Amino acid sequence: MENSSLEQVLQDAKLHRQINSLIVAHLRDNNLYQAASVVASATMTSLNDEAPPNKLLELVAKGLAVEKDEMLRGVPSSAFDLGTSIPSGYGSIPAPRTAAVDFGAVQETKSSSKSFPKHETRHLSEHKNIARCARFSPDGKFVATGSSDTSIKLFEVAKIKQMMLPDARDGPVRPVIRTFYDHLQPINDLDFHPQNTVLISGSKDNTIKFFDFSKMTAKRAFRVIQDTHNVRSVSFHPSGDFLLAGTDHPIPHLYDINTFQCYLSANSPEIDVNGAINQVRYSATGGMYVTASKDGTIRLWDGVTANCVRSIAGAHGTAEATSANFTKDQRFVLSSGKDSTVKLWEVGTGKLVKQYLGATHTQLRCQAVFNDTEEFVLSIDEPTNEIVIWDALTAEKVAKWPSNHIGAFRWLEHSPTEAAYVTCGTDRSIRFWKESL
Repeated sequence: MENSSLEQVLQDAKLHRQINSLIVAHLRDNNLYQAASVVASATMTSLNDEAPPNKLLELVAKGLAVEKDEMLRGVPSSAFDLGTSIPSGYGSIPAPRTAAVDFGAVQETKSSSKSFPKHETRHLSEHKNIARCARFSPDGKFVATGSSDTSIKLFEVAKIKQMMLPDARDGPVRPVIRTFYDHLQPINDLDFHPQNTVLISGSKDNTIKFFDFSKMTAKRAFRVIQDTHNVRSVSFHPSGDFLLAGTDHPIPHLYDINTFQCYLSANSPEIDVNGAINQVRYSATGGMYVTASKDGTIRLWDGVTANCVRSIAGAHGTAEATSANFTKDQRFVLSSGKDSTVKLWEVGTGKLVKQYLGATHTQLRCQAVFNDTEEFVLSIDEPTNEIVIWDALTAEKVAKWPSNHIGAFRWLEHSPTEAAYVTCGTDRSIRFWKESL
């Protein structure tokens, strides 16, 4: 069932591309050039796709004739209902396992810490050089990794789980379903489009590239944004119409993905020359975004006006702030820095709410992340090469696990939908972790 789900997702995406192409060709061939251009931009469709004259009209006429014939024969019109014939495809996000933790309702009385469930791990694959970053799709069905070797690997999570079964009946399973090669320098960050089968990458070669992973043979990007700086981090707006690029420039670059127009805040704070952005992330609704910068500052930005609404200077002392993410309710931000701290900040006041201590990270671009239920915080201890886990509410350290990487691992990314995460290492390897059943 899970094997067929990917083929169904890809078939659905292919059908949508064909429909979009026919609509654009129909408008263009009827001299409605402006409308054709708007639809082409909005759907990432070529304006010059060839189609036989009046092909869309012909197909609609045939469909209507078949529908009329079926009505006369008493066949229910729902016999070909795309809404029911297609299983939950790409972008459909399952219900959360538990309600998100309400950090604002925490009482002063100390509560007992939860225990983090045991996980099993498996080596998935290797890049030819350091594995630098990873990202799950919003529905948790795919995970992508980027490397210093300039390649991107895309994994199907269902196939990873199949590979981890003790008695895989169908022989060896290959969880890597796509490999993309189109950058000239190392990959810094990745993100998935919230609705379409599109993966973007930011690279040291100053570009953001768009890859359509519904196409089995595609190795190259189908669209490219040429930035002026090293693109250190990327984040799609929840609508999918905009994306943010955090670069060596201190102000986030906001792009309209239909026009590639770049916007900068007209009301940006004074930031010194060491203000390069290590990470940028949108909140769940896109109403705000957050940046973690080399100058140690966490900045909160209005998602509509692009104005900086709060600067938490020295959030990590004089050390770099390396990651920042919103909680699901957008009321708090979790950050990590090269001062070996992980911190939780209240968005409305900029007040420090919690500190998660006991992990040393001073060298690499360390990530601190919540698990999918926000009950736990995970990060990296560089000297011992261990994964450190805290109870998110009590801030008590509840587990330390060997990473199984050779040498320090660089990136940790948790699934948004289940008890599973990925680690990437300087040893070039990618490991998948999931809760033991």
